[in-house]
Amino acid sequence: MAQDRQHKGLIGRLWAMLLRVGPWTALGLFAAGIVFWGGFNWTLELTNTEKFCISCHEMRDNVYKEYRDTIHYQNRTGVRATCPDCHVPREWIYKIARKVQATNELWHHFVMRSIDTPEKFHAKRAELAQHEWDRMKANDSRECRNCHAYTYMDYSKQARRANAAHPKGFDEGKTCIDCHKGIAHRLPPTEQNIGAPKKAALLESR
Repeated sequence: MAQDRQHKGLIGRLWAMLLRVGPWTALGLFAAGIVFWGGFNWTLELTNTEKFCISCHEMRDNVYKEYRDTIHYQNRTGVRATCPDCHVPREWIYKIARKVQATNELWHHFVMRSIDTPEKFHAKRAELAQHEWDRMKANDSRECRNCHAYTYMDYSKQARRANAAHPKGFDEGKTCIDCHKGIAHRLPPTEQNIGAPKKAALLESR
């Protein structure tokens, strides 16, 4: 009952405000709100395209070239995962948070010029990759799971290695990025702690 009275009170105050400003002013404010909201969302989605992502040469000449050689770019079914599919959340709140975070990237692009040459890019590559891995780890590989929902995986149709690794990994609480680093871009020179032990380590252990 208290909530109903509060709701009715809010509607009453809004109605009284509209009567004070006049119907045409209210209509104009409403129309301006629609235009603003539409323009905001249009701009947001404009920055959420592959074309926008590779409009700067740092991305176009480095990671985009690598991505074009992967199954996420071209495959037998023609289903593609573009830059924003992997790097921008779909949910509105998370998407806005990611866009705000991206202002730091704009600062480094336009002002700091942190990775504007291949040499600078490769010098910072491991750090940049680690930031993205940490982000994906923290959100349980949310963007991966937009397409790869493990609850719908048919293990019988997977390769033997994947068939064994996926259930084990899920039982251990692992997320996609724990094992699938380098799935769309080359790995920077960093220790992944996966695969067979290195030969030197084997010799030292003897």
